[in-house]
Amino acid sequence: MKGPRKAVVIPVSALLLLSLHFFRPGRPERVSVPEGASAAHVAFILKRHGVIRSTLWFRALVKLTGTGKELMPGDYTLRTHMSSEEALWKLVHSTYISDVKIVIPEGWRMEQIADRLQANGITNAAEFLALARNEKMEGYLFPSTYRLKKNTPPQEVINLLKSEFDRQVLPLFSKGFPAGLDARKVLIIASIVEREAADPSERPLIAAVYINRYRKGMPLEADPTTQYAVGYNKAYGYWKKALTYKDLKIKSPYNTYVVGGLPPGPICSPGYDSIAAAMAPADIDALYFVADGKGRHIFNDSYKEHLKAKRRVEEAEKEERQQQDSH
Repeated sequence: MKGPRKAVVIPVSALLLLSLHFFRPGRPERVSVPEGASAAHVAFILKRHGVIRSTLWFRALVKLTGTGKELMPGDYTLRTHMSSEEALWKLVHSTYISDVKIVIPEGWRMEQIADRLQANGITNAAEFLALARNEKMEGYLFPSTYRLKKNTPPQEVINLLKSEFDRQVLPLFSKGFPAGLDARKVLIIASIVEREAADPSERPLIAAVYINRYRKGMPLEADPTTQYAVGYNKAYGYWKKALTYKDLKIKSPYNTYVVGGLPPGPICSPGYDSIAAAMAPADIDALYFVADGKGRHIFNDSYKEHLKAKRRVEEAEKEERQQQDSH
């Protein structure tokens, strides 16, 4: 006859070791996981903050559990001296993410903003776009750095970006507008300037050219408006760089090579400096500008001088290519 089974007793020392491994005490630590971070990068960040001891074991856990794609960007409140197992569990469960740092760059159109918001789990891109288009928010989704919670309703995100626009731009508008312009026209011109100006110091100059053309009833002939009209293509994204003659003839109210006056609305979200440039353009009579091949532009009042400048730039570029080929 078998005797009674003995209860399995786990030694106190073993329990202590397990608790020290999984629930080691430590101080709270705020950790930011950037967008697109790999498991190796996340492990490095955690080790640098003193959250985990072994990057190798953390990476092995990620591989074993297949959670690599679940490591979402955001700000996490962890603690020092955590086990890799506990740290991974907290990173994978979004309830532990307080918010996500989102950068909305200057010069982005609303589709790009929607894509970034969805990629970071903030809100649904299609729903965001539908609302933004209905409310005519192009140009008013202010470019800045935001901290947003995941799964935020799209209307709430739009309201936040628009409120930042109001906070920064309305005081500027309160100073009064250049002759013949109003808030909407300034924003349209600023959006073109944002896409044109490679050198920040040239923003007031470029703004002056487009305002001068507008006042004279000349076609703006602004490449960024045509890029906006052409739209998205997988080959070049949202802004086609090398426009063709066919592109310049595309029928669209945004293509300022075929329609007169300003386009019906902004083509992107301009930053504060571009809006300020449209509010206070340079005091010049220039109607033309051409890229000098060195990151700046040459400005001219007459078309004849403009053509001369273009030829000089083309000859300089040709000479530079010949010198490179000879070497």
